[in-house]
Amino acid sequence: MSINTIGDLAQSYLLRRQNGDLKAQMGTLIEELSSGRTSDVARHLSGSYSYLADVERNLSLLEGYDSATNEARLFTDTMQNALEGFQKVASDLGLDLITASQSNMAPIITAISDRAAGDLDVMLSKLNTNIGGRFLFSGIDTDVAPVTNADTMLTALRTELAGATDLADIQTRLDTWFGPGGGFETVTYQGSTTSLAPFALGRGETVDLDLRADDASTRALLKHTALAALAADDVLVFPADLRQQMIDAAGKGLSFEQSGVTQIRADLGYAQSRIEESATRISAERTSFQTARTELLAVDPYETVTRLEDVQFQLEGLYTITARLSRLSLTDYLA
Repeated sequence: MSINTIGDLAQSYLLRRQNGDLKAQMGTLIEELSSGRTSDVARHLSGSYSYLADVERNLSLLEGYDSATNEARLFTDTMQNALEGFQKVASDLGLDLITASQSNMAPIITAISDRAAGDLDVMLSKLNTNIGGRFLFSGIDTDVAPVTNADTMLTALRTELAGATDLADIQTRLDTWFGPGGGFETVTYQGSTTSLAPFALGRGETVDLDLRADDASTRALLKHTALAALAADDVLVFPADLRQQMIDAAGKGLSFEQSGVTQIRADLGYAQSRIEESATRISAERTSFQTARTELLAVDPYETVTRLEDVQFQLEGLYTITARLSRLSLTDYLA
């Protein structure tokens, strides 16, 4: 009868390899037990990836929609804040202009006119609001500030109003300058005439932010503010009674022509509500797909513990055999 044996070196290598395999299995099982997910997706799904691939694709799409929704939320919230500041400056100035015009005192008229020039600059800066270098009211040209500063506008308007002698003439010239094809479009507005593309909020769902600084409603308030700013201008030097008329007309215009900007803000508020609804829906869908993915890749903890105990038992047995072999002497071997 023949006896097959292996040498000590081969035996040592075999034991080390078995030890390494068992430790690797134990590490994998411990990782699966702690994470609750399989480490061998192909074996776990029996090679059927179709449902998992569909879940992953939907999650990728939702990530894109979520990013677009967050961008739309940031745009609309910042737009709303900018327009709120724009409208508040115009509204407060309008009330103070009416009060000042009733005083019929030259120093007060001059002071409120100077304030109007400063407020005009503030209103224009509100329209130049940007996020990370992207201007909100420039249409598709988001890298360009939509409007120039107040000094540039007032310099152009001084030339436009030179020689005017009464309120009607001044208002007609301002209407022309701020109207379609007028100086506002060539001197003040620097943005695009094409609005931003709609933001995608989901499958077939978009929100349109068709709002630029050259809107007729914002032009109207800028026109009345410019009228007040030029009333006491040192270059034009209008008569005292005409200054008072200009301040009064500007105040009434700023106070009673707020409806356009109010409507814009209302439309913007509706867009904000749609964006929030979309964000809630996307969050719910993502949670649903993430749950489905977790269930697909989940392992049975009881089965994993059983397998872990089995591997641990095998590893302990291997350690016992290794210890006994290391203590084996020639006398014990021949006995």
